[in-house]
Amino acid sequence: MHEKAYRSIVKTISWRTVGTLDTVIISYFITGNLKMAAAIGSIELFTKMVLYYFHERTWNKINFGRVKPTANDYQI
Repeated sequence: MHEKAYRSIVKTISWRTVGTLDTVIISYFITGNLKMAAAIGSIELFTKMVLYYFHERTWNKINFGRVKPTANDYQI
């Protein structure tokens, strides 16, 4: 099955939201400074979003672990 690019964009944004919250929380526990934690989270939000998007698109082109549907596969 092939995924469209916009699906990867939506998945990228939703995953980065969760990941950035995690980073901010961990950074706050380490630094004890909410401003510093937010700065760290802001930087990694953008860098990791770009990295994830290209990672996702690359994996979409690789057939590793995919099963090709056969003519007798039943779909609803």
